[in-house]
Amino acid sequence: MSLEGKSVLITGAGKGIGRATVAELVRRGMRVIALSRSPADLAEIEAEHGCRTIAVDLADAEATRAAAEAALPFDYLVNNAGIAALESVLDTTPETFDHVMAVNARAPLIVAQVYARDLIARGRKGAIVNVSSIASFLGFADHAAYCASKGALDGLTRVMANELGRQGIRVNGVHPVITLTPMAVKAWSDPAKSDPMLKRIPLGRFVEPAEVAAAIAYLLSDDAAMVNGVDLPVDGGFLIN
Repeated sequence: MSLEGKSVLITGAGKGIGRATVAELVRRGMRVIALSRSPADLAEIEAEHGCRTIAVDLADAEATRAAAEAALPFDYLVNNAGIAALESVLDTTPETFDHVMAVNARAPLIVAQVYARDLIARGRKGAIVNVSSIASFLGFADHAAYCASKGALDGLTRVMANELGRQGIRVNGVHPVITLTPMAVKAWSDPAKSDPMLKRIPLGRFVEPAEVAAAIAYLLSDDAAMVNGVDLPVDGGFLIN
């Protein structure tokens, strides 16, 4: 599964799954370009892993395109950045909906466009992993914008896999269940909240960020050379119940 010597752009690299993916891909000998909105997080990543870093607000379409272009060239792309808003269908405002969609669906499209155009112009093959969620398959209450945005990202993944696959660029999605980032550990610490979710997971636990990062590494690697357009749950079996 060698990725040694290859370069990868990771969005949302500052925390959680993104940060774990930085560590995993650096461990595999990759050169990482880390994108995040937080300069403080990027400074920590640069100090720890020696990565190149770019600060950008992915809600800004033009800034997103400029950041992706500044990162060129890179061999692989991980569209990981995402935000959530806890609002019901009746309470979701146009501003909230547009902001979540901009970061979770529009930004991955823009970055993928920049990346794919460069690869095609240079006659190179590549791979994209879009980090989605089991929320794209389910209707979690109070997650109207988030579920919609991840469903949109899944649709983009399939279209990208169809169109870009013909250019030698594979595109796949990963769909984690609740992932134990520091924020999630706090949010799901109450057994009254976490137990119903855990009972639906046959493996009996939530997923660790490093486990999602390992799945991402597989989908980037040549071991997945014929894997294209897949929605890969990393959920311990949550979706089979």
